[in-house]
Amino acid sequence: MIENWEAILTGILIVLMIGTMATGRFGADIVIMGTLLILLLTGILEPQEAIAGFANQAVITIAMLYIVASAMRETGAMARITAIVLGKPKSERSAQMKLALPVALMSAFVNNTPIVAMFLPTLATVARRCAFSPSKLYMPLSFASILGGVCTLIGTSTNVVVAKLLDDEHLLGPAGEQLKFGMFTIAKVGLPIAIVGLLYILIFGRKLLPDRIAPIDDAQAHDEGYHAALRVETNSPIVGKTVEEADLRDLPGLFLSRIEREHTILGAVSPHERIHAGDVLVFVGQLDSVVDLQQIKGLVPSTLPHPDESIDEQQDPHYRPNLRISEAVISNNSSLAGLTIKESGIRTRYGAVVVAVRRQGQRLTGKLGEIRLRPGDTLLLEAPPGFGDRFTTSGDFYLVNERITPATLRHDHAWVALSILALLVVILSFGVLDPMTAAMLAAGLMVLTRCCTGPQARRGVDFQILVVIGGAFGIGTALTNTGLASTIAHTIVETVQSLGPLGLLAAIYILTSVFTATMTNNAAAVLMFPIAIAVAAEQQLNPMPFIVAITVAASCEFSTPIGYQTNLMVMGPGGYKWTDYTRFGLPLTILCGLICVALAPLTFGGF
Repeated sequence: MIENWEAILTGILIVLMIGTMATGRFGADIVIMGTLLILLLTGILEPQEAIAGFANQAVITIAMLYIVASAMRETGAMARITAIVLGKPKSERSAQMKLALPVALMSAFVNNTPIVAMFLPTLATVARRCAFSPSKLYMPLSFASILGGVCTLIGTSTNVVVAKLLDDEHLLGPAGEQLKFGMFTIAKVGLPIAIVGLLYILIFGRKLLPDRIAPIDDAQAHDEGYHAALRVETNSPIVGKTVEEADLRDLPGLFLSRIEREHTILGAVSPHERIHAGDVLVFVGQLDSVVDLQQIKGLVPSTLPHPDESIDEQQDPHYRPNLRISEAVISNNSSLAGLTIKESGIRTRYGAVVVAVRRQGQRLTGKLGEIRLRPGDTLLLEAPPGFGDRFTTSGDFYLVNERITPATLRHDHAWVALSILALLVVILSFGVLDPMTAAMLAAGLMVLTRCCTGPQARRGVDFQILVVIGGAFGIGTALTNTGLASTIAHTIVETVQSLGPLGLLAAIYILTSVFTATMTNNAAAVLMFPIAIAVAAEQQLNPMPFIVAITVAASCEFSTPIGYQTNLMVMGPGGYKWTDYTRFGLPLTILCGLICVALAPLTFGGF
């Protein structure tokens, strides 16, 4: 029973925090910092306790690893490996086999988010060239990257965070040794999980993954695909022509859904309907067809201002011939989620114009500017060169595909980047330097050898993730200081004690998975750490299996698109629905949990 008001308030705040994150209405960093502020104002945390997480070595280590990953991307080191490995597969299963193992191996040493971002355009090309369904490849890409991340200390930021928490606690094992996470400590459990998980993907992927190559007939029937709205300018050669005369009736991969004319909407458009200047033509169809539609003279995105509202187009930074087409997915923590396209101010904030929107499995109605954005929505944007760089630091988008790469990669530095990464692995494997110093050295060498520039290094750091981790440390401290962690641990023990140590371990794993599915994986690990330690202490058990359980559970959550950010990244381009993750990912989540709960006590002892 919780007896002090500090613990009660902390518990209420954490419940509200998790609930708010689960809605996806606000960014995780905003919610975490808001919770931290209330804990400060109520005196539950002292200022130095609240900000201690931002000076934690784990936060600095993760920031440096982002720079290493950025250099790997800028030099094309990973892209070179990708091209060699994938080649031209002969079947979907062959493509999955060639994809899964290399992605898992790379993700063990490089942050998985940039790896997934790098593979998406490549897989789109492979799927199109080989006539495969992209939905058979994108989810395996995300899952393989997650499975590889649980094999090493630097495979994912969660591992780095938990390793530092463990180091700070100075916990002792059964033989009196201090418990630590080395480079391959978690591999004792992570590697078997990765192997079994990859086999699961290869065996069941063909049957359980959806086939989402939608023909145009399906687009006409269900109004799925890209929802594009283009306005007819006065100077357009199609003004005055009928739909049939303008060749808009039988466009390959496109369906003219309706015409918006002043205050009138014309549905079931007749081929004899004449087109007027100012008409907004609403199309539904495939990506390449929408892009081709952009080339018709006098058709512009409906979200562009009318000519009389704009300055001289040659001086306008949004002058269309200078723009490029990009696909971008609204992120789970995007500030744009919940706003209409018109309210979002994408044009003023990013210099980008929304051409089309895609939301899988749902019919989009109303004017383009009035569509309310949701996490996972895919936008087709006209944006200036460099949009892909700017979006990285915003946290609003996951870039899926920029049609023309804005800069040439530093291919001549690829082997330098790979050598620096290999050096980092060796240093951490033999314990020559602590993780933070080793990561700083690798990041510094990447910049010094020009594998990436200073601006590229800064853009490569995901500051939103760092804020979440730093703030979560403070909330974790509040859990411990108020006694709430020990109270929750005692409740768990009383509830499942009859099931023995394995039951307790399973309960910790399940609770961490639930937290991960409703908030961020790093925050879930930080909040569960003191609870797991308290459970082990109360039962006088070796804490290491419990620590490994929360580390694995905080990453291996496959049953929802919001369980891990790479799942959300592939949702739009893969054409997935929420239920697709549940059908294919839930069995894998359960499988990983069973393996972890069974192996952790065997490999680390103490039960």
